[in-house]
Parts: sequence; structure tokens; C-alpha cells
Amino acid sequence: MSNPIATYFKFDQLGTSFKKETLAGMTTFVTMAYIIVVNPKILEAAGIPMGPSMVATIISAFFGTLAMGLYARRPFAVAPYMGENAFIAFTVVQVLGYSWQTALGAIFIGGVLFSLISILGVRRWLARSIPTSLKIAFAVGIGLFLAFIGLNQTGIVALGAPGAPVHVGDLTETNVILAIAGFLLIGLLMIRKVTGAFLLGILAVTIVSFIVNPSSIPTEWISLPPSLDPIFLKLDISGALSWGFFSVILTVLVMDFVDTTGTLLGLAYKSNLLDEHGDLPEIEKPMLCDSLATVVGSLLGTTTTGTFIESAAGIEAGGKSGFTSVVTAALFLLALFFAPFLTAIPACAYGPAVIFVGLLMLSPITKLPWDDLTETIPAFCVIVLMSFTYNLGVGMTAGFVVYPLAKIFAGRAGDVKTGMWILAGMSALFFVFYPY
Repeated sequence: MSNPIATYFKFDQLGTSFKKETLAGMTTFVTMAYIIVVNPKILEAAGIPMGPSMVATIISAFFGTLAMGLYARRPFAVAPYMGENAFIAFTVVQVLGYSWQTALGAIFIGGVLFSLISILGVRRWLARSIPTSLKIAFAVGIGLFLAFIGLNQTGIVALGAPGAPVHVGDLTETNVILAIAGFLLIGLLMIRKVTGAFLLGILAVTIVSFIVNPSSIPTEWISLPPSLDPIFLKLDISGALSWGFFSVILTVLVMDFVDTTGTLLGLAYKSNLLDEHGDLPEIEKPMLCDSLATVVGSLLGTTTTGTFIESAAGIEAGGKSGFTSVVTAALFLLALFFAPFLTAIPACAYGPAVIFVGLLMLSPITKLPWDDLTETIPAFCVIVLMSFTYNLGVGMTAGFVVYPLAKIFAGRAGDVKTGMWILAGMSALFFVFYPY
């Protein structure tokens, strides 16, 4: 008699087993567990308390990943996105001056809208209209942005003066030295293809940091999770619905749409889940899972969630079914009880991971069609404006506007799909109503 769990997850059809799926789920968790620390640390810059934020990060990851496993039955893990958290913390709150409560309101609205358009099939249609060159540019631009944030938080790069906006930090300072060592250690582990390189690097630098500064060692290592009360249901939906906040909502929608679509298709390709047309069958299911996780996450007190590219580690370890995600989700839940240790991790320990994530996001740039300026000019606008305006939304929407213009200049307007014209129109509105 066949096992009902194995039957539900199609083990026989996929040629997998409980052992393979469990190992794959553990591998995915270890590879992406850095988000438990890094996401709250980034959001702390927006004023969101570290402890409750960590709990919100874990629960939203648990919910989204479990839904991905049980409903979509895909070996994809879900958690708050790197890039979106930086946009909220450093652009929406610090630069534009909005409260984190209003920012979470925008994320809630975005999650609800994406859930609706996922159900209606609109999201799939729009996804097919975005050119590959812009998807590549989005990844590269976010990577550079994250790298700069990590360099600044660790002190490797410091703010300068007018005419010289940045300069090298104090390389004789202990935490800066530890951060550099952490980056090199992660690099060594990645070169050696050691599973969980990010997590091991964070742990190693944290231990050395505790040795150098014993007063930073937490008095307890395992405890009940911190209370969610300071951030639970504190989102300001009415404030996010104000006309001046339109640009933020638009940016949240664009970023979530692009990140999720690109990651899903990339992982599906790696796990041989694409059909003969290069599409992911029933893509609406994983899209709906990440949309609902975004809604839940905003209610809990964290930023946009989506499918993590680190899921590829579990896929490489043999994960083929949704049971991989179920295992990963269970491990996220267990992480709730290690809050005292996780929240004591210093910037010199998690910062190198942020920098290295930025590095890994640069690799798609080699796939740009450099001999076609109608593709590379929009991509260039995306990459440089994301980084040099310190605003991810400006870069993304600039790409949507410039792409059809470049095609018109070349007499190739027919290359632009209908959905892309819609995205270009929305992006033009972004610049008209942006709160400069």
C-alpha cells in the first residue's frame, strides 16, 4: 500500500523519496537562514524593532513556504525579499520620510492586488510581456544596491562630503576588519561549494566578535519568541492610500512582480519544471502563494515576501516536490526559539552576507545582448539609476519607460508587447507623481 503523503507529492512520478526531500529541505533552510537575521537588521533602519521583526520574518517565511509546499507542491521556499526590505528601510522611510507603518500598508495593498491578479491570470499575462534584458537589469541593479548597503553598514565604505560622496572606512577598526574577514570567508566557502556558506560565515564572525567583545554575548541563547505586539497589525492602510503614496505602491507592485516572476522561472528551469514553451505549468499557484504570504507578512510586520533563489540549493540536493518546502517551513518554525542568539549578531557578521548576495545578483549581466542598444540602453538606465539615485523604484520604472522609447527610435515598436505598454504607462505616472 502506497504512502498517502508520497502519493500526494508524486514521489514515484518525480523519482524522489522522503530521504532526498528531507535533505533538500534542510539544505534550502541552511542556505537561506541568513534572512532570519539580515531582514530584521535592515528593517531596524526603518524603526521596526529587531526582536518582533525577526518573529514576523520567520512566521511569514513559514506560512509562505508551507503554502508553496502543500498547495503549489513546488520545492520553492518563500521569505521576505532582499531588495524590497532595503527599499522600504532606506528609501521609503529614511529618504522619503514616511513611517514604517504606512510602508507596510502599501505592502498589504500590493499583496492583495497581486493575489487578485494572480487568480485572474493577469499576472501571468504581464509576466510574459517583460523583455529578458530588463529582468537581467533588475537583478544587477538590486545587487549593486545591496552591496553598497552592506559596505556602508559594516564601515568598509563611509559617507564622505560634497564632491566626494563616499570614501573608504577605517580599515584599522576591529569591526571593519571582522567584516572584511567575513566576506573573504564566505567567498572561500562558496568557492569550495560548502553548503550553507552564508550561515557559516555569519556564525564564524559572530563567535569571533563575541570573543573580542564579551559584553555583547547574550545572557540566554534559547527562549520563547519575542512578542509581536509592537508591530502586529500596526500597518497604516489609510495612509498608504493617500495620493502622495502612489509612487511607493507602484514601486512595491513593480518590484514584487519582477522579482517573483524572474525567480520562479529561473528555479523552474533549474529543476526541469518548464514545459516545451518555456513556461511554468500552473504558475498561478506559486504566484498566489507568495502574494498571500506578502499579505500575511505585512499584517505581521514585515516587508514583501517571495520565492527565494536560494531554493536552488535544495533543488541541487535532490528536491523535486513540495515536501522539500514543507521541511524547510518546519525548520523556520523551530528557529523562533533561538531569538536571543540571532538578535545578538552584529553588523560585521551579517553585513558580509548582504554584500555577497549583491555579488551573486550581478552574474546575469553577461547575458545582456550587448550588440543591441535598444536592449542595453534601457538596461543601463535601470542599473545606474537604481544605485546612483539610492532608489530601486526609480531605476525599475525608468527601464519600463525607456524600453519602448528605444524601440520606437529604432523603428521597432512592434517588438514591444501590449503588457509592456501598460507597464510603461504606469511607470510614466510614477515619475509624474513621485514625491521629489
